[in-house]
Amino acid sequence: MKEKFYDKLLNIHTNEEQKRFYKSFHYHPYEPTPYSALETLFNQYELKSSDRIVDFGCGKGRLNFFIEHRFQATVIGIEMNTSFFCEALENKEGYLTKRKNSRNQIHFLNCLAEEYKIDSRDNRFYFFNPFSIQIFRKVINNILLSVEKAKRDIDLILYYPSEDYIYFLEKDTAFELKQEVKLSDLYENHPYERVLIYGLS
Repeated sequence: MKEKFYDKLLNIHTNEEQKRFYKSFHYHPYEPTPYSALETLFNQYELKSSDRIVDFGCGKGRLNFFIEHRFQATVIGIEMNTSFFCEALENKEGYLTKRKNSRNQIHFLNCLAEEYKIDSRDNRFYFFNPFSIQIFRKVINNILLSVEKAKRDIDLILYYPSEDYIYFLEKDTAFELKQEVKLSDLYENHPYERVLIYGLS
């Protein structure tokens, strides 16, 4: 029910069954974060309008539009699949018919996650288990190199995090677990149905 409600509210289309994805060991099939999960997460974790969020594997842009609508923050969607990237751009045009002043807040790039050049203003990074640990390591290293050049507080937001991601962050980086958001309707039967937020300050 929430899927249709929010898509209509935001004037976007993200509910269609996903049949196309990049066949690769390193890149996982696209699946949008459920709106119910986004509601739970952002009822417990606040963003500011001054934040700049990067969504790796953004697909059709659901998270990006939800965040901009709720917090008026800048969001950057990184998507390697050209078809999903084009649909994200179409969704942006639909979204902007209702929120014309948000044009400069929403950006999409068609590239590999590890090729995205971290902007010195980027400070929040969202991952819905989009790729293998090998790619994740490269992206995190890019973030850390950026922080060395421009010191700032960084949060990683991991939905449905893999054990590999958690082990790497806790054993090989200075990131520390700040918050865990359990998605109560789903968590008991599926312990991966949670969001972990790691911080670097």
